[in-house]
Amino acid sequence: MRDILQDLFGAEPIDPRQVARASLRPKTRERFYEQTSVSDGAPFAVLLDGRGVKTPARNPLAAPTQPLAQAIAAEWDAQGERIDPATMPLTRIANSIIDAVAPAPEPVAEDIVKYLGSDLLCYRAAMPAGLVQRQNLHWDPILDWARGALGARFILSEGIVFVTQPQGAIAAARAAIPSDPWRLGAAHVVTTISGSALIALALAAGEISLDAAWAAANVDEDWNMQLWGRDELALAARAARFADIQAAATVLALTPS
Repeated sequence: MRDILQDLFGAEPIDPRQVARASLRPKTRERFYEQTSVSDGAPFAVLLDGRGVKTPARNPLAAPTQPLAQAIAAEWDAQGERIDPATMPLTRIANSIIDAVAPAPEPVAEDIVKYLGSDLLCYRAAMPAGLVQRQNLHWDPILDWARGALGARFILSEGIVFVTQPQGAIAAARAAIPSDPWRLGAAHVVTTISGSALIALALAAGEISLDAAWAAANVDEDWNMQLWGRDELALAARAARFADIQAAATVLALTPS
């Protein structure tokens, strides 16, 4: 079973900085199990026909809570005659967290900090008025939350001119980055997909919903699609990103802070 899963998901631990940017994998394999279940007691292991599943780095595929393990197992149960990793975002994120985030959480947290220094929400359009209004609508509440709840006051810039953020703001927001490896890994996925650590922190704190986070992450893209129309390839990529951010939101919702 291990060799089959390594062939599907990769033989090395997944770099968490690449999870959100990974392309859909064309590899599929014939389903080799009948039933899925979850072991009793934490950590809750995903079982296929009663046997434990291994991550690409040969660690047990197990989650800290039973509901999360059940959600991962449900991905395996939903597979048809062939196993398609592209339809298993929770499993991919779990592999990344177990193999890469848990052993070395600090580089992952520091990567989120880098996004705080050039966060999407701080770079505003000067025109057209409709885009400016949408950015204000979706981004200002998150910045207001960061200022009020975290004590992090970020500076806004017009256009793409880089602005150096106050170290106090970055430090205050950094304190809100989850320390639990599962929540940290999920927050990182949201950060890389959205381009905003602040969106990820607000989602992790329960301040915004998944729908609000997705809308905030796609203000500019939605505006451009409204102007220029929809492209099928772009829509497919967008759907894949949403599946990943939805899986990350599931990890945050089912892992206690």
